[in-house]
Amino acid sequence: MAQLREIKNRMGAVKTIARITKTMQMIATAKYTAAGQRAQQSRPYAAMIDDMVRQVASNASDYESPLIDGPGEKTGKALLLVICSDRGLCGAYNANVLRTANKHRQAEIDSTDVVIETAGKKASAFFKFQGIEVSRAYGIGDTPQYDDVEAIAQDYLDRYLAGEYDTIKIVSMRYHTVSRQTAEVTQLLPLSQPESGDEATSVTSRQDVYDFTPSASELLDTLLPTTVKTLLYQLFIEAAVSEHVMRMIAMKAATDNARDFGRTLARTYNRARQGQITTELTEIVSGVAALEG
Repeated sequence: MAQLREIKNRMGAVKTIARITKTMQMIATAKYTAAGQRAQQSRPYAAMIDDMVRQVASNASDYESPLIDGPGEKTGKALLLVICSDRGLCGAYNANVLRTANKHRQAEIDSTDVVIETAGKKASAFFKFQGIEVSRAYGIGDTPQYDDVEAIAQDYLDRYLAGEYDTIKIVSMRYHTVSRQTAEVTQLLPLSQPESGDEATSVTSRQDVYDFTPSASELLDTLLPTTVKTLLYQLFIEAAVSEHVMRMIAMKAATDNARDFGRTLARTYNRARQGQITTELTEIVSGVAALEG
């Protein structure tokens, strides 16, 4: 009897867990859909900014900027921003990002003083546990707003141009498809050299049609900071999409496992119940036979 009661209690607990994980899966699905739409809407803008920089750069071959060429005097310091989530239950999302960040830090630490900054409570907790100092921790959440990200990007531009860091890199999860997300290190500053001439994008073949006012160099002075802000925002958006899709997949797997386990417990309960009934019937028959004897 006690065994049946225990199995029944476990069945009730498993059903409750399945309802909770199903609810979390539905919430993650809704957030993934919304974040995916935002990411899709931002991509044309990011692509246009990049395309515009290449067009203008093709008309300013002698243009020089620390945002592209790097700071004049090396400081031996690099900034590494690690983007994780505030909450768990999202599969290997945080583990993959933190593993990549730690690997990159170990590779750079012998020659460079790597300063760590984080976005997401899981990243801050990880480095605190490792005994690694976190210079700054940002609270962006799982719905990044452009104004918040722009403020971070502007601060990075100011510190980079002031010569505080040689490079600024971002470790984040990049979204490719529903079934594929990868943790990658992206260099934010200095920017990669824009292509010019024949190797530029197809629109640069129309470069002779345009007269730039103000000059191409002045335009690049405005476009390059915008490129940095757009790139950082895109990284935050893709990280959010990856978090939601990985939580959706993890919660679906948890729900399926809970239901499978619930069915297994139901079969165990039925067998135990049948065994108990058989035992009771045997005892009754034995008792009757004893009385008749």
